[in-house]
Amino acid sequence: MKQAGPHLEVLTHRLADTPADFLREPCIAGVHNRQAVVVAALVNDILLLHGARAAAVSLQGFHGAQVRADRNRLALAMIMCWLLADEWFVARQLAQTELLQVLGEAARELAAAAPAHQYTQDPERREELARIVLARLGFRPGDESEAQAIDRLSAISGTERRRLLAASRAAEQRSREIREALAKKAAEESADKWSRE
Repeated sequence: MKQAGPHLEVLTHRLADTPADFLREPCIAGVHNRQAVVVAALVNDILLLHGARAAAVSLQGFHGAQVRADRNRLALAMIMCWLLADEWFVARQLAQTELLQVLGEAARELAAAAPAHQYTQDPERREELARIVLARLGFRPGDESEAQAIDRLSAISGTERRRLLAASRAAEQRSREIREALAKKAAEESADKWSRE
């Protein structure tokens, strides 16, 4: 989050004004609905807008399976596509890998927390979505310092708190393993020194 991004209000306002086309049902495998949106095609359009080209295999995760959780994830990916089509993001010509990570992993995490439509209707959820997209792309709201952005993101996002907690636990485990290895090595060296005397 080192780089300043757009003001948060611009993004939350854009989310509040999400067009109906981005709120339609996503196409789910095995469900025939002529009005449904093929999310893989929409994701590919966003990638093209950013100057990237996607191989069909990289879009596989956007063809929905016939499960309710997948429907919510795909619906949220559609909303995120609308957000990433903002002129500020497009002017940055974001990398394909970054875009796919946000549209894939971040959408999956957020979809597990709340129904997709809440990220356009509820002010707190709009802020959470905007902040997570910015953070995952390495940006912070333009009117905040890095510390302010981190504090606010961890305060508003349960998803981000869980991610930070998991990272903290992993770091603690690595630290414990290093301490144990150092203690074992010191004991071996001490025993080796004692046996030589």
